Amino acid sequence: MTVGIAYRAARFVLRAVALWALLWQAPGAVAGADEAARSIAVIYPDIGEPYRSVFSAIIGGVEDKARARVVSVAVGANVNVPEISGDLRRRDVRAVIALGRNGLKVASGLDRSIGVVAGGVLSVPESEAQSMSVYSLAPDPALLFARLKGLMPSARRVIVVYDPRQNAWLIRLAREAAKVHGLELVAFEADDLKGAVRLYKDVLSSIDVRRDVLWLPQDTTTVEDSAVLPLVLREAWEQNLAVFSSSVSHVKRGALFALYPDNAELGRELAGWALSYAASGVVPPRGLQPLKDVRVAVNTRTAKHLGINLGSAQMRFDMVYPEP
Repeated sequence: MTVGIAYRAARFVLRAVALWALLWQAPGAVAGADEAARSIAVIYPDIGEPYRSVFSAIIGGVEDKARARVVSVAVGANVNVPEISGDLRRRDVRAVIALGRNGLKVASGLDRSIGVVAGGVLSVPESEAQSMSVYSLAPDPALLFARLKGLMPSARRVIVVYDPRQNAWLIRLAREAAKVHGLELVAFEADDLKGAVRLYKDVLSSIDVRRDVLWLPQDTTTVEDSAVLPLVLREAWEQNLAVFSSSVSHVKRGALFALYPDNAELGRELAGWALSYAASGVVPPRGLQPLKDVRVAVNTRTAKHLGINLGSAQMRFDMVYPEP
């Protein structure tokens, strides 16, 4: 009996001590989270829909990771960078997440003591990207090729037409990713619309649909919506050629599948780097980084046309066209 009483008393004391520690430590933990959140800021474009919702979702992800509201600064085309830089210094901001072109413009003029990680852009000149980490909206080719092989195990060769001024960095990554997935990457360079159309016509006239697939990157020169895209998708349908894309809008128009940003998850990724820098000075990797936080869109009509059984692929799709 005495042993039982002593045991119950000991358990009571341990619970009391644990509760006391929780009550005293919780305020400090919350304060730490608030302090970390206050040390970072988001600079984003003051822009209308649909882009406003995209940036709002990214900021939501940032605040979710920071577990608190963060300083958010909306900027237009004409912005006083020294004024913003001074305001951030007064707020003791140590790291900035720059979104979009306007955000990058401001970030490039900030005090050098403030760490910068950028996102919400497709690409920037590689010379600019060497001074900061830029998370592109271009999906990682490794993720695209993995999805391709899951849907079409017979695919052997990926053909792409690209403008090196926009996507040379992405094609370098794609060459390495293709090797990993047992694919051959055939990349053609085009620096204007006329050259791109000519290359597509040559490719489509000699392509082997049993092993070849066509990749449409996000490229304003070579994947132009009014001339190039209708040509490619029409010929691909007639030849039973699989086309996949880095742009979700192409799936709606007939591409087999595309990867597109998970904006909230991207925000959490950017916040992780910003918080690490603010807390310990850990610098994120410099240069352009491909998008790894992605969702998947698929066109069921195109899949059926190509003889692809989406059910057997055992994959989850976040967006389906045509809409049910």
